[in-house]
Amino acid sequence: MANVVVVGAQWGDEGKGKIVDWLSERADVIARFQGGHNAGHTLVIDGKVYKLHVLPSGVVRGGKLSVIGNGVVLDPWHLVKEIASVREQGVDISKETLMIAENTPLILPIHGELDRAREEAASAGTKIGTTGRGIGPAYEDKVGRRSVRVADLADEATLAARVDRALLHHNALRKGLGMEPVDRDALIAQLKEIAPSVLEFAAPVWKVLNEKRKAGKRILFEGAQGALLDIDFGTYPFVTSSNVIAGQAATGVGIGPGSIDYVLGIVKAYTTRVGEGPFPTELHDEDGQRLGERGHEFGTTTGRKRRCGWFDAALVRQTCATSGITGISLTKLDVLDGFETLKICVGYELDGKQLDYLPTAADEQARCTPIYEEMPGWSESTEGARSWNDLPANAIKYVKRVEELIECPVALLSTSPEREDTILVTDPFAD
Repeated sequence: MANVVVVGAQWGDEGKGKIVDWLSERADVIARFQGGHNAGHTLVIDGKVYKLHVLPSGVVRGGKLSVIGNGVVLDPWHLVKEIASVREQGVDISKETLMIAENTPLILPIHGELDRAREEAASAGTKIGTTGRGIGPAYEDKVGRRSVRVADLADEATLAARVDRALLHHNALRKGLGMEPVDRDALIAQLKEIAPSVLEFAAPVWKVLNEKRKAGKRILFEGAQGALLDIDFGTYPFVTSSNVIAGQAATGVGIGPGSIDYVLGIVKAYTTRVGEGPFPTELHDEDGQRLGERGHEFGTTTGRKRRCGWFDAALVRQTCATSGITGISLTKLDVLDGFETLKICVGYELDGKQLDYLPTAADEQARCTPIYEEMPGWSESTEGARSWNDLPANAIKYVKRVEELIECPVALLSTSPEREDTILVTDPFAD
């Protein structure tokens, strides 16, 4: 059976939630492999809207196993609230339907406090645009070998030792930022109180997933954010704190890379970005405003208005390479309805030279100007289209040109937030 990784191939917010939900109906296991509750996936099922941040999108589908892998950093208090929220919407969540890797690092209140304090202290132009939810500091503690992990909640002595090790580092940082030291006993008490609600779902995820794979079960690996926010291959330093590209799916749950059969990249028919950082095709005119209004471009997690611009084929070609993307799902094609002319970025000009990729150095990224190719738009509506025959000729030409420029085929085409409004070209789960 095929196992599929789903990754965002731009700066996030590409519509992964709908596509993962569409695919999860045919998967046996849905595994989240990186990120934290800064992610935001909106699902629309039978007119009901679900907004998920850390729970895998598969939780809203009955009879599926949803997994939070060790590559995720987990805020246990947010987890409990999110579980309660979706339960109120009629979703059954139990230890039979949700598993959390025992080696998953926890996001503590001190992480969010540090995250916000550092962002506030940063001078103009150096702010990262973090959501302030403690994701970055939690990953720092993981790499620094001072995390409190899910398994540590089961033993009081181990928990206390882990907290002491973390506070040795954090109290020194807080002193430098003019913050009060952490109340050790209060933090341990908070963790002991929340522990049963997390440990209920704890499991050796690496073992379970390898057994599922050997049994021929279909596994869908769900990423958060987008490849251009990858800590190594994104627009550094305006990136997230984890690896977002498809290779992380293996290490983020504990399976071998040979277990991945297909990588599906989610790509908007235009480009958006939340927060700070370079954005070569960003529009500051009526076209940009129109894209934002038609696409309802506000962050699921933060509510922040997204920056909008034309489709950047050079960047998507780059992320297709770094993630080894097999095929893409092109979303929000309907947002382009009614534009008389459309533009696609095919490369950049930097100091008089032409480039077909975005350079690594931040100062060079800032100086890049897009090289555009223009295409005629279409006046007909594509919203709700479910077959190629429902699409205007110019819309089909646009899709085909995108395929050529990014050097990767379109596997799925999404024409509205409704899961049924999807044109299937290639089945990622095909054996």
